[in-house]
Amino acid sequence: MLCVHADGHRRTIICCGQKNRAVAAAAIVDPDIWLELFEEGFARVAGRFGRVEPRRAARDYLLALLSDVDTRSCWQLAEQAGHRTPHRMQRLLAEAVWDADAVRDDLRRYVVDELGDPDGVLIVDDTGDLKSGSHTVGVQRQYTGTAGRIENAQVSTFLAYATTKGRALIDRQLYLPKSWTGDRDRCRAAAVPDDVQFATKLTHARQMLARALDAGVPAAWVTADEFYGNHRGLRRDLHSRGLGYVLAVARNHRVTLADGTTSTVERVAGRLPQRSWNRLSAGKGAKGDRVYDWPGCASSHPATRPPATTGCWFAAASATANWPSTVAGHPHRSASPPWCG
Repeated sequence: MLCVHADGHRRTIICCGQKNRAVAAAAIVDPDIWLELFEEGFARVAGRFGRVEPRRAARDYLLALLSDVDTRSCWQLAEQAGHRTPHRMQRLLAEAVWDADAVRDDLRRYVVDELGDPDGVLIVDDTGDLKSGSHTVGVQRQYTGTAGRIENAQVSTFLAYATTKGRALIDRQLYLPKSWTGDRDRCRAAAVPDDVQFATKLTHARQMLARALDAGVPAAWVTADEFYGNHRGLRRDLHSRGLGYVLAVARNHRVTLADGTTSTVERVAGRLPQRSWNRLSAGKGAKGDRVYDWPGCASSHPATRPPATTGCWFAAASATANWPSTVAGHPHRSASPPWCG
């Protein structure tokens, strides 16, 4: 597995291979060790390419993707790999026969072997790639967090896995808007199979979580933003599996309190005393730093305590932060959720 994080002009590379060997995060790593660990990882999926030509093309393609090439088109990637033309990489992506879902399953097993932990966290989110034109599969004018506004883009939903040992993506689904699924000629021209029908990003999230959990990915919690947290069906899925969750919800989301009454999360947050709030960073987003005011512990104030039978807690960002509230729960745990530890 390879994780690459770019921060300004510094490139941090973290590699881990079999038997949990690791190269510490640094600006520079030993290229020989890096390549050895890459080969170990690629060996997990190499058998999915039945012929040597696509297997070599796939290896070259991945190495080029992981390089510092500025633009990741087939032309630039082919040049980075030392190919005279982009034909081999274009054929790999457009014509070569290999099972992308089987490769996904191999990758998921590799990630679990290296990073698996019973207290792992599954993370659902979607992101977009800005595109020009109208021929890229799934492209249309739509909102994407990449730009923070409506743009011509291709949007996909992703599932990531995180533990104290590291983090990696383990699943993906391309979002096909109705402007595509309702136009079968357009789909066929882009090689979209006829049996692919419209599915929302919420449906994708539920399907990916089910695949991961059915495959035995060890996890204790699931987290997602308000778009997914507002969906009752997703919360019910997680509860039925005995899985904890930390999900953002809208301000007007209603919760049941310890005394049996219901209230919106915004109103509950307004009852919290000023001294209970702490300013914490939630990292960087598309619009810059995300610094918000959060209660010190979701279950520390009587107003946020749920009925004993629900196994859910509530936390909220301050009203001035313009950030959705959060509902957390674990049907089989009496302890507080992760941020209270």
